[in-house]
Amino acid sequence: MINIAIDGPAAAGKSTIAKKVAARLGYKYLDTGAMYRAITLYLHEHKETDLNELSELIDIEFSQEGKLFLNDRDVTDMIRESHITKQVSSVAALKEVRVFLVDLQRKISSKKGYVLDGRDIGSVVLPDAELKIFMTATPEVRAQRRLIEEHARGNNIELSVLIDEITERDTNDMTREISPLVQAEDAVLISTDALTIDEVTSKIVEFANEKVTGDQ
Repeated sequence: MINIAIDGPAAAGKSTIAKKVAARLGYKYLDTGAMYRAITLYLHEHKETDLNELSELIDIEFSQEGKLFLNDRDVTDMIRESHITKQVSSVAALKEVRVFLVDLQRKISSKKGYVLDGRDIGSVVLPDAELKIFMTATPEVRAQRRLIEEHARGNNIELSVLIDEITERDTNDMTREISPLVQAEDAVLISTDALTIDEVTSKIVEFANEKVTGDQ
């Protein structure tokens, strides 16, 4: 087994495809984005938190069904609410938050056989991952995908607003001082604009099988 790192900007389809890749390969999926959302929710609810004490204050666990528990509370749906989405980029830029979660993510994936997606998995979290993918798509395509998700949750929002939000988040993610969004030098670039979810999944599974075969 190997570890697979999938990076890319917001709404590029990373999480959906990472889950499918994990299922196809029989690997475990680690939703790093959800972990940052959980921290964002905690800090939203506890505004006076000392960031240096995160390891003592916060416990994050995933159930077998993929639900996320923050200090034994199911927050799977809460971390997807729009006010958390708007705050997560700034929280993810905090050094103390990144140090805490990067350490946790490395510990979890140390046994291999994991698929991780995020902004800095291949460049920072798992620089030794055997397979690195950098997924991207235009802001317009990503906003259209996010629009479908928001409408499914009952949120009435304009496409133009989502394009602006995604463009702003791209800027924040790429220019932050700590672990900015970058394509790792040895990452495979995949544009998802004209590809279906299954097509991208199949590409990554093929790359993974080639890596595993090459290591034997």
